[in-house]
Amino acid sequence: MGKRKDAPGQLGFDFEALTVNTAPASLAALERQISVAVSDILHAEERSRTVIAAEMSDLLDDEVSRAMLDAYASQAREGHKVPMSRFFALVAITNRHDVLDRLVRHIGGAVLVGEQIKTARLGDIDRRIEQLKRERREVAIDAPIIPRRRG
Repeated sequence: MGKRKDAPGQLGFDFEALTVNTAPASLAALERQISVAVSDILHAEERSRTVIAAEMSDLLDDEVSRAMLDAYASQAREGHKVPMSRFFALVAITNRHDVLDRLVRHIGGAVLVGEQIKTARLGDIDRRIEQLKRERREVAIDAPIIPRRRG
């Protein structure tokens, strides 16, 4: 079976309000989901795990081996939890922010990448403008006209 061809670097975003789920055991399967995420990233990647491990090692200035990546991607190897720094390095090396977003949504967050933050900022600016317009309308109701100076 060939490798799946996901669209790395393309982060589909929905604008549904997210909630933080703090119910008991709501994150109980998170380690397995992280392992699945690592596996998904590695299976979709054109580069070998050896190359990815070398690039992660360079990025982290810490040794990451192909065997470590194999262990991180295996749901059966529960003793091999992925350190967050290594997961972030894997996401950065592979440009798979979509997979990171999938995990972050479990805690009520979402991922914006690079220049996408400008789009969020535009939304914030628009909200502030609307708030100022409402405030202006309220003030205008009672604001007297200032007579012009004659002269």
